[in-house]
Amino acid sequence: MAESDRQAEPTIAVRARGLVKTYGTTRALDGVDLDIAAGQVLGLLGPNGAGKTTTVRILTTLLRPDSGQAWVAGHDVLTEPDAVRRSIGLSGQYAAVDENLTGFENLYLVGRLYGSGKAKARRRARELLSRFQLEEAADRPAKGYSGGMRRRLDLAGALVAEPRVVVLDEPTTGLDPRGRLEMWEVIEQLRATGATVLLTTQYLEEADRLADSIVVIDRGKVIARGTADQLKEQVGGERVELVVASASDLDTAVRTLREVGSGEPVVHEPARRVQVLVDTGAKALMEALRRLDAESVPVHDVALHRPTLDDVFLSLTGHGAGEKEGDSE
Repeated sequence: MAESDRQAEPTIAVRARGLVKTYGTTRALDGVDLDIAAGQVLGLLGPNGAGKTTTVRILTTLLRPDSGQAWVAGHDVLTEPDAVRRSIGLSGQYAAVDENLTGFENLYLVGRLYGSGKAKARRRARELLSRFQLEEAADRPAKGYSGGMRRRLDLAGALVAEPRVVVLDEPTTGLDPRGRLEMWEVIEQLRATGATVLLTTQYLEEADRLADSIVVIDRGKVIARGTADQLKEQVGGERVELVVASASDLDTAVRTLREVGSGEPVVHEPARRVQVLVDTGAKALMEALRRLDAESVPVHDVALHRPTLDDVFLSLTGHGAGEKEGDSE
């Protein structure tokens, strides 16, 4: 990236263009482009084997691409790797902590390795232990920590040097529901500080909750990008769903939803359930209920559904985000 380009686009913290990486006959990355604005969280969403970790390894200078270019915090990952490493914090899929050291000792050691003096390293370690709710366990060996605690300690280690860009590679993989929620809260706090974050995940709910924008990757290619709402709009609008009290009322319900909806109703007869795509959301729902009430059709259940990221992924790829595609990461 030319110096003039850097000055013209000061808000782009991470940029990748045309990244390609091949392992034998497997094309793990096939021309990946990324942009992350400073202070934003980008969710890189895809199934196992889609190329997420390969992308992370290139952006963090751990792997050279076969072709393409990338810049992190204004530094070329190929020609300025040391400057890139000084600008980033990386927390991988598995917590990289020394189990025989205490939580405090782990963070203190990282600070010293980054060149901080003893007093500064101690201060920073205590500050992060407090921030990540690890104060009570600070002086206990990390081998006694839960999975969620180890992951939080690992993320704290990634922040010791106050990096400009934080890379989180599937940070909640392997955690139980409680540990996942705790980690989400930590990432939301990180987001609130204005940090630039690259978050890779195969969890649709995680990307929906944490990311300002999302890039969907599958089989090494970017297949969609946008905010969660923009991606959901690609699969259509909201859906009205209702369950009638009697099977004899299904025909009336179908006719009513056909009139208020924007598509052909879908009927599930055993459950007496009818669903239709609508353009006007709650207004269409209220109109359907008014018409059914006028015809004395009792309704047992009713709902208005928005498309989910799961709907998006299925429509784009034909499979779920958790399904492995067999590509090398």
